[in-house]
Amino acid sequence: MRLDNIGDVIMTGPALRAVRDTLPHAHLTLLASPSGQAAARLLPGIDQVLPWRSVWQDLGHLAFDPAREFGFIQILQALRFDAAIIFTSFSQTPHVAAYACYLAGIPLRLGEPKDFGGSVLTDTPPSPSPFETHQAERNLRLVESVGFRAQARSLAVQIPPEAHCRARELLAQAGLGEGTSYVVLSPWASCQARTYPRFGAVGRLLEKASGLPLVVTGSLTASDRPSLIAEIGPRAIDLVGQTTVADLAALIAGASLVLTNNTATMHLADACRIPQVVLYSGTDLEEQWAPRDGPARLLRRPTACHPCYRFTCPHNLECLDIEPEEVTACALDMLCNPTTPKPSLIVEA
Repeated sequence: MRLDNIGDVIMTGPALRAVRDTLPHAHLTLLASPSGQAAARLLPGIDQVLPWRSVWQDLGHLAFDPAREFGFIQILQALRFDAAIIFTSFSQTPHVAAYACYLAGIPLRLGEPKDFGGSVLTDTPPSPSPFETHQAERNLRLVESVGFRAQARSLAVQIPPEAHCRARELLAQAGLGEGTSYVVLSPWASCQARTYPRFGAVGRLLEKASGLPLVVTGSLTASDRPSLIAEIGPRAIDLVGQTTVADLAALIAGASLVLTNNTATMHLADACRIPQVVLYSGTDLEEQWAPRDGPARLLRRPTACHPCYRFTCPHNLECLDIEPEEVTACALDMLCNPTTPKPSLIVEA
């Protein structure tokens, strides 16, 4: 079970590979949120994806419906699972999901709790993960605690051939031939507190300085899309709302550079080892979520409220008060030096 967002599902990849490598003949079903299920097809070794919108992680938007919750338990019961692995972040409890699995009769239930929850979990790690543990390592630590063996610890995605074809088609429609260099700009995040507000100016400056077209991706729900595209200029390639998660991964895999926030695009770029500049807000600790393998520069202003773990910022995003010229200079440096062997964390003063 991983019932959060796209990036959270991508970060279960190394742990899921460890399960698959250790039990090659097992049937693996990933229970994911409706948004997270879109990332599941990028992770090799999953046999089935079961989408579910869980009331306990829906932030109050989903009305409590006992009949619906009982139906969920009946679905789990009918599938006759031998075991459940419940992946959570450091701030989440596995007990609610484990209780659903208990009611469904799943005999083995593995998760990492922060507090006592009775016997709803049958297996837990011998000690809690350190607070600053990276999410991917936390997932690996969970499965390794019961004997699964990891052969690789890095994020990785398996992009379907049709997604590569779709990416080439979208670029060709915009006038970019195969082999043409471009920059992917993913300027939005799932919450206001993680969204750098001046990407339009960065795009305009970077396009002028580098001569590379900018491919803009994101959701159609972004209200500032028209103004951002207009600010970048006529060479902006607007693919907002036109890509699946797999298409986005293919676009990222072919890019010279990715510009983004702390969001799923960051994890996809890390999995594809594509250089990136990340406007990494003060909402989270870098050690828990940052890129680990692909070349990366993370930009953030030090603030007293870091890490706040908020969805909205009451302080006018002081942590992202970074001039577009600074971001552009960093991006140009990454374009000129794209082979940095390890990600470098740059916290701007």
